[in-house]
Amino acid sequence: MLAASASQILRPPADKPPLDVLICAPRGFCAGVVRAIDAVEKALALYGPPVYVRHEIVHNKYVVESLRRKGAIFVDELDEIPETQAPVIFSAHGVPKSVPQEAAERRFFAIDATCPLVTKVHREAEVHYKRGRHVVLVGHAGHPEVVGTMGQLPAGAITLIETIDDVARLVPPAEKELSYVTQTTLSVDDTAGIVAALKARFPQIVSPHKEDICYATTNRQEAVKRVAPQVDAMIVVGSPNSSNSQRLREVAEREGCPVSRLVLRAEDIDWSLFGHIRRLGLTAGASAPEVLVEEIIDAFALRFDVRVETVSTADESVFFPLPRDLRERETA
Repeated sequence: MLAASASQILRPPADKPPLDVLICAPRGFCAGVVRAIDAVEKALALYGPPVYVRHEIVHNKYVVESLRRKGAIFVDELDEIPETQAPVIFSAHGVPKSVPQEAAERRFFAIDATCPLVTKVHREAEVHYKRGRHVVLVGHAGHPEVVGTMGQLPAGAITLIETIDDVARLVPPAEKELSYVTQTTLSVDDTAGIVAALKARFPQIVSPHKEDICYATTNRQEAVKRVAPQVDAMIVVGSPNSSNSQRLREVAEREGCPVSRLVLRAEDIDWSLFGHIRRLGLTAGASAPEVLVEEIIDAFALRFDVRVETVSTADESVFFPLPRDLRERETA
């Protein structure tokens, strides 16, 4: 029997149905996530394990488990950390002021990996407070970023609202100027509606100098808006506790995509939902690595004759340097 030629080996089986995969760009890691992950890896390289991290450095199980295997120890609160000279890193989502204060009292070597765009929101809230304004925070209750932002100011100085209905119920302190800030990973469209309601009810409310929803969140949602109406189904690669990933799924759904699912890894795909599609949209949240996108494409390639096309809506060149403590140690 003659050996098969290379072209015969590479040709998909005839029984595979065709599938066009439209990959959104930008997708995946943003500059703040890259900085936070690099901070943990650089600390491990400089000081060796263990390196303690308060909360998940970013909201992605794959990333967290990878860092854990390298020697990172993740804790919910600082009281879980023994007396140590090892680095203690704060996550990209930011922390209340009480956390670095506690770290200083215990003489920890603390490294703040808060995304600079989250820090921007913290500083805005502080400026509003110092100017005598009450701060309205648009965000999701319980999200670490919201907890961190509210923890920048004394209790009662910030009111959290999540919906337009919350705007109608809002009773700000009397005789105080009103201002607002937002979580960085919200739905652009939902937030615009809430902000419009705030401005309609409180015409003098003070806005941020620059949009608080970060460039990465905005760009990824715009790409999904472009792709979602063109496909039979959309997969968002990301973790269930990732706010920006959940918003991408919601955007796809709102744009008319019949099936929109958040998937952590290929093994989590419910194939009963994707068996008869001919066009698939694919994106990834800002904390999801590209290797998981490739893993999902490979999983579809086992079942379909896949043709991949990238749909790009923006170019990203944002870069954030490592936290100062790690930069200084690196150049010492």
